[in-house]
Parts: sequence; structure tokens; C-alpha cells
Amino acid sequence: MTSPRLILLHSPLLGPYSLRTVAAELGAPSEAPAWPKLSSVAGSYYQTLAQAMAATIDGTSQEPVILVPHSGAGGLIPALAAQLRSPVAGVIFLDAILPHPGRSWFDTAPPETREALRAGAQMGQLPPWDDWWPPGALAKLLPEDAVRDALVAELEPLPLAYFEELAPSAELTAPGAYLQLSGSYGDEIRAAGRLGWSTVSLPLNHLGPLSHPKAVASVLRSLAGRLAGAADG
Repeated sequence: MTSPRLILLHSPLLGPYSLRTVAAELGAPSEAPAWPKLSSVAGSYYQTLAQAMAATIDGTSQEPVILVPHSGAGGLIPALAAQLRSPVAGVIFLDAILPHPGRSWFDTAPPETREALRAGAQMGQLPPWDDWWPPGALAKLLPEDAVRDALVAELEPLPLAYFEELAPSAELTAPGAYLQLSGSYGDEIRAAGRLGWSTVSLPLNHLGPLSHPKAVASVLRSLAGRLAGAADG
């Protein structure tokens, strides 16, 4: 039986470059498609992003898929799965927030993060993701100038409305797994464990798919194999 395609889904706050190095390491059948830029969406963010990504994924093939959302893409998964014609064999959350039906991105964030971002909003926009962090923080995660510059080149100011929009009420029904890369996602991997999912903690950093693609790809292969095996069984 053909292995499910691995669909690596970048955070909507970042661009597809953030996952394409690990996608290349994984090889076929894996893909790292791009969400529409948030600046191009006029409201109804979850529905609009899900419809566009589903059309991209289904347009390539309608064979089964394993979705691999990174970071903020985790909250979009139920809406995306509901739009897909391709069967979803499983979901591997990659240092990602978990689905939060009926709550906003801001509702999932620590209070201090939420307050700081709201305070920095100007004319309905938040600064690009790299401006959320202290000077030099991104360079510590990605010391190679070329890699860091390519990541930053895809960033843009972000609409405040996206972070305030409530996620749809759709629930995730596909089997899940969790790969934690950074300490910020400890609550999520513990929640995944309580759900009975396979979990792996790989102490790297949130941008591990770029800084350590071989290590991340190795664990993703293992978790994908477990999900595919469970689906076949």
C-alpha cells in the first residue's frame, strides 16, 4: 500500500520556507505547500485559509494524507480536514498549538504575550513575527545568515483580526501524534499524551525544522509510520 503523503503546514505567521528544508530531507511523498498570506484574506480567516489549502492539497492528488502542522497552523487543522477530499490518515503536531474550537489564537496565548502584542498593534496590524522577539533571539535559533534572511524575507505585518477570530466549532477526528521541539509547548505535548497520542520530545528549538532538519525528519518518519500502521490496522 502507498504511504500517505506528508503535508507539512507552516505557521500562517511564517512562510513555507520554514518547512521546506525538512520536507526536502523527508523526500517523496512529502510536500510543504503555502497558505495564502494573511494580508490577502478579507475576514473569515479559518474558512478562507482552509478552503485554499484544501484545494492545493486535493489538486495534487486525493490519496490519503498525514498533516504536519507547525506552530500556529495547529489551530487550523479541524477546518482544513473538514474541507479536504483526500482522506486524513493522521495529524502530527510539530511544536504546534492544538485545535481550539470556539476560542481565538489570543485565547491560547499566555496573558503576557497577548497583552504585549495588543499593545504593539498599529492600525489593526501586528508587527512581523521576527519583531516579536528581543534583538539577537532569532540569530541564536538560526545562526546562518542565509537561512535567517530567507525566513525573514517571507514575513509581513499581520492582521490583528486573525488573532481575535474564533476558531470554528469543528473537532479533529483523525488520530494524532505530537513532536515537541521547544519548552514553550510543554502544555500541548502533555495534553496530547492525555489523549493517548504518540508523543516525542526533541529538545531543539521552535525553528528546528530549519536548524536541525535531519533530526526532525527522522522523528516525523517514525511518527508517520505509527499513524499509517494504525490506519491500516
